Amino acid sequence: MMSAPKTRDTISRRTFVTALAVGAATSVVGARFEAAAAAAVRNVVLVHGAYADGSCWSDVIRRLQSVGLRVTAVQNPLTSLADDVAATRRVLAMQDGPTVLVAHSYGGMVISEAGLDPIVSGLVYVAARAPDAGEDYSALSARFPAPPASAGLVRSGDYEQLSETAFLSDFANGVDSVTAQELYAVQAPITATLFPTARTTVAAWRSKPTWYAVSKQDRTINPDLQRYMAGRTTGSTIEVDAGHLSLVSHAKEIASLIMTAAGT
Repeated sequence: MMSAPKTRDTISRRTFVTALAVGAATSVVGARFEAAAAAAVRNVVLVHGAYADGSCWSDVIRRLQSVGLRVTAVQNPLTSLADDVAATRRVLAMQDGPTVLVAHSYGGMVISEAGLDPIVSGLVYVAARAPDAGEDYSALSARFPAPPASAGLVRSGDYEQLSETAFLSDFANGVDSVTAQELYAVQAPITATLFPTARTTVAAWRSKPTWYAVSKQDRTINPDLQRYMAGRTTGSTIEVDAGHLSLVSHAKEIASLIMTAAGT
């Protein structure tokens, strides 16, 4: 018996069904690829801010290492944005695969500049500066009430640092007194020209997956300024009931956010 001739409607229906099947398969493959890519992230690079060094990440590092992540903390010279970006790029060049790049405070400017590196899979800002390309951060911050820590700078020659009172009361508010004193002892001074001259040429958060942790009790970067910067990104934002050093006082929450960015 001869089969009925194929009509245009029959062909269209078959084509439509085939397209649906191909589309579904493609979606599944795409989803699996994205999941595999997230699972492949095993490297985390941490960038500290001003008046600090890499040791401020210690509690976060331990938590990240406990789930199998390979962690490296950059030691910024804090002499210029270009020098700090170069230090971060040297560390990124040592990574063996997709890497989550994390920053605290001023370090946000560093990862905004260095974060376009193809090896960077995502960015995490922790109470951090997240300027747009070429943006004057000082002018931006002036649109919000000045935080108390800004009045505590003391200068010695070509360098600046926070007074002991400003460091303990404003920079490290919410951190236990013993740890705060330890952090004050390793405070890293910055060059007096660092902040006035720092300008990013790119904003990596415009093209990379981004997460932001706002510190609700911050006395160093105004929390509303943090919310404003976080809101300009297309990423996820959490709020931590912490002072500026949430990475110390709330290491569990910050490590958890970084794990989320790494797909862990």
